[in-house]
Amino acid sequence: MSETIAGVRIPDSPLARAATELVREAASPLLFDHSRRVFLWGSLRGRDQGLPFDPELLYVGAMFHDLGLTDRFRRKDQRFEIDGADEARRFLAAHGIAGPEADLVWTAIALHTTPEIPLHMAPEIALVTRGVELDVLGLGYDAVTGDQRAAVVAAHPRPDFKRRILAAFTDGIRDRPETTFGNVKADVLARFVPGFVRGDFVEVVEDSAWPE
Repeated sequence: MSETIAGVRIPDSPLARAATELVREAASPLLFDHSRRVFLWGSLRGRDQGLPFDPELLYVGAMFHDLGLTDRFRRKDQRFEIDGADEARRFLAAHGIAGPEADLVWTAIALHTTPEIPLHMAPEIALVTRGVELDVLGLGYDAVTGDQRAAVVAAHPRPDFKRRILAAFTDGIRDRPETTFGNVKADVLARFVPGFVRGDFVEVVEDSAWPE
């Protein structure tokens, strides 16, 4: 049976139900609730902005966006965002969805920690980022109403969320610190992993193999 939260209908197709079960099994309750809130915030922002978006594709993008932080889908040789994006592409292909639609979801997940650029792309891509930014950073907090915030948080609570999501980020990327070069997750390791030294872009340029 379809569920509605803060006026947003949660997709209830076989694809959406399968996505829900996969994330529920693979992710912690912290990440599951966060991912559902990302979908809800993104949907509310999209509705407010009058953006036409595919709720199913947005749902898969939101639900899979942090799978790269989980034990099941975590790799050590690439950014965690790509882990989730790759799994979303495999999941969609298994359900008969490929081509531009799968590319859209892959891009939404891969770019969700990249400031500004996703907001100039397709609605599904922009709205995954809008949802993440609202839930993690508080960006757009006043773009949704107090009643909407209360309804979403009642359905998917966020106890001690700030501390716990930072711990989840740290645990998910501490064994691949080189993948944080040039992105916001370097700030996480700098704060929480003793001895971490962030990459320096200027040093990379100066120490390149070019002789001049």
